[in-house]
Amino acid sequence: MKDATDKLTEDGVKQFADAFDKLLAAVSKHTEKTASSAVNNLTYRLPENLSEDVKGALEDWKKNNKVKRLWARDASLWTNKDEGNWLGWLGITDDQISHNSEFKKIADEIHQGGFTHLVLLGMGGSSLAPDVFRQTFGVAPGYLDLAVLDSTDPDAVASHARRLDPARTLFIVSTKSGGTVETFSFFRYFYRWLVRALGPAAAGRHFIAITDPGSGLVDTATRYAFRATFLNDPEIGGRYSALSHFGLVPAALIGADVPRLLQRAVAMERDPEAAGRLGATIGELAVRGRDKLTFVMSAPVAGFGSWVEQLIAESTGKEGKGILPVAGEPLGPPAVYGTDRVFAYLRIVTDGTHDAAVDALRAAGHPLLRIDLTDAYDIGGEFVRWEMATAVAGWRLGINPFDQPNVESAKVLSRKMAQAYETTGALPTLAPTARSDGLTVYATGPETARPGSAAPASGTADAGAAADLVRDFLRGVRPGNYIALQAYVTPNQETTAALQRWRVALRDRLHVATTVGYGPRFLHSTGQLHKGDGGHGVFIQVVTAPPATDVPIPDTADSDASHMTFGVLKIAQALGDRQALLDAGRRVLRVDPDHAPDGIARLTGLLP
Repeated sequence: MKDATDKLTEDGVKQFADAFDKLLAAVSKHTEKTASSAVNNLTYRLPENLSEDVKGALEDWKKNNKVKRLWARDASLWTNKDEGNWLGWLGITDDQISHNSEFKKIADEIHQGGFTHLVLLGMGGSSLAPDVFRQTFGVAPGYLDLAVLDSTDPDAVASHARRLDPARTLFIVSTKSGGTVETFSFFRYFYRWLVRALGPAAAGRHFIAITDPGSGLVDTATRYAFRATFLNDPEIGGRYSALSHFGLVPAALIGADVPRLLQRAVAMERDPEAAGRLGATIGELAVRGRDKLTFVMSAPVAGFGSWVEQLIAESTGKEGKGILPVAGEPLGPPAVYGTDRVFAYLRIVTDGTHDAAVDALRAAGHPLLRIDLTDAYDIGGEFVRWEMATAVAGWRLGINPFDQPNVESAKVLSRKMAQAYETTGALPTLAPTARSDGLTVYATGPETARPGSAAPASGTADAGAAADLVRDFLRGVRPGNYIALQAYVTPNQETTAALQRWRVALRDRLHVATTVGYGPRFLHSTGQLHKGDGGHGVFIQVVTAPPATDVPIPDTADSDASHMTFGVLKIAQALGDRQALLDAGRRVLRVDPDHAPDGIARLTGLLP
């Protein structure tokens, strides 16, 4: 019996390998006729001291049929745990092409229903790809203008209610798990908003659900008579879901050319070796100390950065390892960068805006990966390329690129902070270390707040020491570190511009990589790497108090009764994340400005 089963296994593997070889040959021939030039548009420029290392990694990747093992969902490529259960995104393009008529049908139905605006309620992987599509493709005539709500800041929530017409607004409730606290808080708030404006009979028709089969959102959609529910493949993780229903339903509703997008994706999918080479390269460079993967992008595809940032950070930042994706950091001269950078340049072929600056970086010895894109629709192929490359980079790092073990730590602590509020009517508090010039500073130390063991609401604060405290904290930054600015404030253009100026000032003075994230959005993105990497991060939280008129979160969708506000939830999340960072041994400074843009401007001048 053993001999027979061994023979069957051997024959089965051979048949799979032979069939896969024929498939690759066939699609390769077909690809020559149909593929966008974006498939073979990646060029490498590596300094000599790294070229041999990368060459060795590429040769290792090619051994033992690793591409075939990837497509066969062989978990032994990584840690041999549950990786094979999270590869539903492989080959998804053919399945999604079959749904094109379904996407078009819902878009036409919504347009005929008189809707003009669309708000996607989601966090992390469920919201980032739709945001990229809106930034990249805009809104086609007659389709819906999309906004993504992924902030629990009360002003951010209320601003949508102020500007939108309930009768002409559609909402997508988007969550893989069907239980994301932020997403359901948004849903309950806007469902009650619609009930007050239109009545309960009409409210449900203003919602579409995107989730996994069997999730709590499926029951919610049925109970409240949603217009439609789209069920996604449960074997696709959120950050790998751009080309699944989570990305393509919103894309169709804004009028993006979904078939064209998928054609570009198919072309890239048919050349898995190209993505494998990219993944082995960035993984090897990270092992060699070049672990700050810095993206430079042509303006039409600049939105792609926020999606790829989550993909790489959440996939690789664990077990003391990680690749830090740096997105949105303005380009500087070579002298301001450390020796830990790799530059990935995604360039529309007709756009030479950044060519000279990037060439200067390459000439200075920084590794450069350049990808030439025919037009903005080539991001369809880039979703595929970077998903595969990230999985391969995980292979090189020896980690599971499909789990996120440290994301839950901040969620658990945030829930405990919120529960403390529900029990006592107050959040745990921190004792300020210093106050001056509109800034209140909380240094890492014994004043750390924990649920059930709150620090004093006030303490002895040196009114003149805030600036010195910030400078002293920054003096601890070392080469190879990165600075993460974590903004628990209202996201808007003025604040974003202030944060960008601050990060540039920090990079230019300290020569380290910088990232900027709005909370709690980044908790579902780079938050995994912050706690799971090798401890290279230096974290500055910027937190503003809730407004005098806060925004209540309904306890249920059936009543306006509320025991929690969005402002309290935001502060609970900031406290929970701070504690999770401290528990992971990270360096954290919290600064509360009286007014976000002005306070950030003052912080920009506090350099060591």
